[in-house]
Amino acid sequence: MPEKIVIIGGGFTGLAAARALARSDARPQLTLLESGPTFGGLAQGFPLCGTTLEKAYHYLLLGDSAILTLVRELGLEQELIYRTGSVAIFHGGRIHPFTTPLDVLRFTPLRFRDRVRFGFAMLWLQRLRDWRPLAAQTARDWLERACGPGVMRTIWEPLLRGKFDQYGDQVSMAWLWARVHTRANSRVGGRERLAYVRGGFASVIRAMEKELVAAGANLRTDAKVDRIETGPGRRIVLADGESIAFDRCLFTGPSEAFSRVLPREPALDDYRRQLESVTYLGAICVILVTDQELGGHHWVNIHDPAAPFLVFINHTALVGTESYQGRHVYYLACYLPPDSASFARDDTALLAEWLACLSGMFPAFDRSRLQAQHVFRFRNAQHVVDCSYADRIPDFRTPLPGVYLANFSQIFPYDRGTNFAVRDGQKLAAMMLEDARSGARPA
Repeated sequence: MPEKIVIIGGGFTGLAAARALARSDARPQLTLLESGPTFGGLAQGFPLCGTTLEKAYHYLLLGDSAILTLVRELGLEQELIYRTGSVAIFHGGRIHPFTTPLDVLRFTPLRFRDRVRFGFAMLWLQRLRDWRPLAAQTARDWLERACGPGVMRTIWEPLLRGKFDQYGDQVSMAWLWARVHTRANSRVGGRERLAYVRGGFASVIRAMEKELVAAGANLRTDAKVDRIETGPGRRIVLADGESIAFDRCLFTGPSEAFSRVLPREPALDDYRRQLESVTYLGAICVILVTDQELGGHHWVNIHDPAAPFLVFINHTALVGTESYQGRHVYYLACYLPPDSASFARDDTALLAEWLACLSGMFPAFDRSRLQAQHVFRFRNAQHVVDCSYADRIPDFRTPLPGVYLANFSQIFPYDRGTNFAVRDGQKLAAMMLEDARSGARPA
């Protein structure tokens, strides 16, 4: 009799795992539970300008082989848009191009020798293959030694503080190495090459949903899990009291959320503490739609300590305005603790402050020409990767018989993203199938 497999979490990890299981010879009885109203997780979209746009910005790199292969398998390769990106830095009241080595050499906020030192440090990192010696060093300490205090103060400190808020000084250098490597491997002719899916990532999500429904999988939204019960009568209990029996279960949400649904058994206390040791930051994304073009750079890092957001992304500078009825679409975003007062701030007050800052960046910005503005908040958007993080990563196989865990906190030293979500979803599907074939049935 086919195994009953329940996957909790309908982001890319859960969808990719479900798809791989549905396509396998084992053909288990599949149930996919999503607590929200739609599938997609952090890559879920919403209707905008006659198409669908992600609530949080998502792009693909040339090295994102897992998701690019998935897109092709789904018959969506023709929907991939490849573009050359451009990066700039807002510093000292002006925007400085920061895409090519020549841009770096022209970056006058740094002394010339500091610009050269920065360039050599980045080149060395790109060529470094073994990141493990960097894991126990903070990015701040390594960068200050390699680049000097001027580069640290002007370039790196604003980025680390913007990305990790109060934890910026604790971040492992291995994490930054991974960021440098993944971006460097997506460069062609010295320029970063990015990909985006026409119609948004919702196109990929819908295609996976369609395949799963055709394969007989039970896809459910608004299905909030209250607890997981194991033992002879293992089952998932939903918030409304409904119970779903399972042989194997994959949980793909944040580690702290997994901790909350575990059985309250003393034997699991150490494991629960391990899960809860992962600190998550929230994110706020503001999306603006206007008929006004604001600069030509796709990505602008904000190096102004007074600015309320970390990054300005000109989405349509990369992908074009054709899909958005000729309008320009922009993202503004920041990271901060989800329990902070700023995270729960009123949308009206938040927009007033953020738009005032945007006016400072672009004096020609005309708020009266805004045609839409949206504010989205995500509680578990970024995990804090400190120097002891590698020792606290939970295994895919949990202490609960037949229960598995997969989320972006386990991809160290790399950062979260749809590519790793697809990769690990497929990996977990293979792991569950192998456990079933080897006779490792849940006790």
